[in-house]
Amino acid sequence: MTGGAAGSDGGEHSDAGTGSDSRTGSDGKPGSDGKPGRHPRHDLAPLLNAPVRLSVVAALAPLDKAEFGFVRDLVEVSDSVLSKQVAALEGAGWVEVRKGRAGRRPRTWLALTPEGRAVYRRHLAALRAIAPG
Repeated sequence: MTGGAAGSDGGEHSDAGTGSDSRTGSDGKPGSDGKPGRHPRHDLAPLLNAPVRLSVVAALAPLDKAEFGFVRDLVEVSDSVLSKQVAALEGAGWVEVRKGRAGRRPRTWLALTPEGRAVYRRHLAALRAIAPG
């Protein structure tokens, strides 16, 4: 056999005679270091797999709110691209969009919701657990 991680029988690694997979915890569920639990990839938010959406959430994370143009320039995208990505995040309940005026000029402000902050923190923690260091 060449190049694979499977044992000589083509199956998964298992401890001889125990029937337990070396990649699972005592409860038989996958765990990162042999401890019971799940692989951290299950805590990744699929919506944040898009680089622009992740960049928008990351830009908003340290702020109470940010003006649309500020986020657009920081993330380096066009108005239409940012609008589309913000709409997806707003639809998930992770970003709040508020429209108003600053003086006579119309403005749009973006802010992470509490759920959006929690999802972002969980996503970052999962990335760190998958790729420590």
